[in-house]
Amino acid sequence: MSVRTALIIIVCALVTLLALLVSGTAGYLARRDQATYPQALVRAAIAFAATLTLVATLTTAIRAIST
Repeated sequence: MSVRTALIIIVCALVTLLALLVSGTAGYLARRDQATYPQALVRAAIAFAATLTLVATLTTAIRAIST
């Protein structure tokens, strides 16, 4: 395994962990705001998807600038 491949795997794992932390926090805050469990789960899922989308967009922008 090359260093580049290992770095990509590590970054993907860190981004997934970040998205999980963000979604957990969003779900917790929604629950604290008197949302029902399904509503809190939906908010957590939206936060998870938004985090992954943001990271993908930033990665694309950085790749376009560096080329």
